[in-house]
Amino acid sequence: MAVIQVKLGLVRSLNRPGGNLTGVSYFLSELGPKRLELLHELVPRATVIAYLVNPTNPVTESDTKNIQTAADALGEQIRMLTASSERDLDAAFATFIQQRSDALLVNNDAFFSSRANQIVTLAAQHAVPAIYYLRDFVVAGGLVSYGASVADGYHQVGIYAGRILKGEKPADLPVMQPTRFELVINLKTAKALNLEIPPLVRALANEVIE
Repeated sequence: MAVIQVKLGLVRSLNRPGGNLTGVSYFLSELGPKRLELLHELVPRATVIAYLVNPTNPVTESDTKNIQTAADALGEQIRMLTASSERDLDAAFATFIQQRSDALLVNNDAFFSSRANQIVTLAAQHAVPAIYYLRDFVVAGGLVSYGASVADGYHQVGIYAGRILKGEKPADLPVMQPTRFELVINLKTAKALNLEIPPLVRALANEVIE
């Protein structure tokens, strides 16, 4: 979320954060269009993509604009689903079925991360092919995820912590950007959905869960 960190005033700029804050960006929002593209390749028959967002998240509006632009380029129709509570998630999947959407793109959000098991379970119950932003969803049984490596981010944070403990100031340490990205696919889930993973997509995967 490099751009959003600046927009929200968390840091002055990526190169010179200023204040007493620095850290690591995971590019969660920036990778949304790429996830949509991957979902398009995984479910080529899909013409209507549901987009699950948390309406209380301050990045939702800008993320949605980016996704809509990407969908227009792919010839996909986007239908919004909103959720900010456990009950909302149940209602969102019910709406997915009612609207006869073909696949689901889950936007990055801390609430969704905390409810990963519930979301994956609902997707399985309703046979929804979905793409996520964190590997944890796929480990829990989700179909596919694409995003920056969280493990690599933790490693970078550890490096910065050491430098700060040795006397460097956070204001002088640029916000680090991700260097490793991972595509994770769950073949068991794909089989349950009667989806055949395209050879090229499988070849690009960093991890395949059998």
